[in-house]
Amino acid sequence: MNRIVFVEDDAEVGNLIAAYLGKHDIEVLVEPRGDTAEARIAKERPDLVLLDIMLPGKDGMTLCRDLRPSYSGPIVLLTSLDSDMNHILSLEMGANDYILKTTPPAVLLARLRLHLRQNPQQSVGEVPPAPSLKTGNALQFGQLRIDPVNREVTLIDETIILSTSDFDLLWELATHAGRIMDREALLLNLRGVSYDGLDRSIDVAISRLRRKLYDNTLEPFRIKTVRNKGYLFAPNAWESAQE
Repeated sequence: MNRIVFVEDDAEVGNLIAAYLGKHDIEVLVEPRGDTAEARIAKERPDLVLLDIMLPGKDGMTLCRDLRPSYSGPIVLLTSLDSDMNHILSLEMGANDYILKTTPPAVLLARLRLHLRQNPQQSVGEVPPAPSLKTGNALQFGQLRIDPVNREVTLIDETIILSTSDFDLLWELATHAGRIMDREALLLNLRGVSYDGLDRSIDVAISRLRRKLYDNTLEPFRIKTVRNKGYLFAPNAWESAQE
């Protein structure tokens, strides 16, 4: 059974969601205050953190930002604030998703399950945290270096020029190196939207990344396509500019 911490000061909302998710094998621990949530999360080591925005002590946006250096699991904002600015800000703070409280419970369950599938933890708390864009830790794979502070990518001595969205996609893939990322997970993590089965923007961006990173366009070996599953960033395929 998966376990999540739900930071929510409205006891009725917390209990309703806890009861619903509990029927679907997700244990929910409700924490009513933002300023005590970090300690609770550190103690419980949940598979996912669900946050309201309007909280006593510390708001959900600030809490999300403060959690990111030490918590590697998915963080989802669940709020009644239907605001594009809040949606964008939450993603910049490190959230994986932004869901309105008016979302049907079955849809909420499906989206939480998606995040839990994409972030499996065989032993809760023992999975090393994935690097965050805000941590300032550059990633190195052979001759490929990805610097999140300056948003620079170099392959051997060549600087690879990427757009903001392409850099974010590369970072998302690289921080999950060796793991398959499906289109829905990539769209949710990068844009906070669900995959509708028709959107091909991720495929187009992957093709663009492959060209710029000297991947083989006919038989990609650096950013691989895993049939009917998604894409996989190969961590050991970066020893030279071209292979």
